[in-house]
Amino acid sequence: MTYKTILTVRTTPDGTTTALDQAEAMVRRNDGHLDVLCLGVDRTRVGYYDGGANAIAINTMIERAREDMQATEAAATRHLQATDVPYTISNAITPLGDITRVMAHHARFSDLVVMELPYGDGQGPEVEPIVEAALFDARTPVLVLPENSSLPASPKTVVVAWDESIEALVAVRKALPVLQAADLVRIAVIDPPQHGTERSDPGGLLCQMLARHGVACEIDVLSKTLPRVSDVLSRHATDTEAELIVMGAYGHSRFRESILGGTTRNMLEHAQLPVLMAH
Repeated sequence: MTYKTILTVRTTPDGTTTALDQAEAMVRRNDGHLDVLCLGVDRTRVGYYDGGANAIAINTMIERAREDMQATEAAATRHLQATDVPYTISNAITPLGDITRVMAHHARFSDLVVMELPYGDGQGPEVEPIVEAALFDARTPVLVLPENSSLPASPKTVVVAWDESIEALVAVRKALPVLQAADLVRIAVIDPPQHGTERSDPGGLLCQMLARHGVACEIDVLSKTLPRVSDVLSRHATDTEAELIVMGAYGHSRFRESILGGTTRNMLEHAQLPVLMAH
């Protein structure tokens, strides 16, 4: 199993090329194909119909989105012209409220989506629904990267967040190509339930499964010594000099995550190293 079709999305001609560079490197390693989707986003409307806007205003907003899309596509083309990997650049114009449908359509046949962290300085409101659409509507794993970070071809250490959930198991399965290339995978279990199915051997069955795939792993049982699980994971990754965190996305409902926060959202806001997520 390898990542043969890798997708990244660009919504502006400016800004970081972290995700584009990482996607290109992974395509080269895996002898795959790079898909780049350039979106022109009308950020002023949540849907195609706006009864409060006249035709001239709507046409002006659409034309502005078209110009942004064309500039983004031109910048991506210049960036990739010197590359030695096969690539396809496609484009679309969409209002902010329709990004989920457009993104899901393009991502569903990809093996991996590579994006920058959706929150933080310089990120527009469209990046969050792009990442969520890939995870929840296309059911495609997403590698998110802090600016100017990268994932090496053979990571020395990868931390897997394990809580016995189906989301975590899906993430592990989708991350197998990376886990098999790593020198060591550390299965992090935070405050395992005393009466759970794995109470006598937390993470043991997952370790056994990965070992049969040729993955070298160890189990780290951790205490929740910080208020947020994401902080415990991040600190453990730093202490073990990990180069990637693998975790399931959104164990709670997306509504609860957006209002109250959660491990996934906190990680996407504050991650200091690449994170591979799946749902």
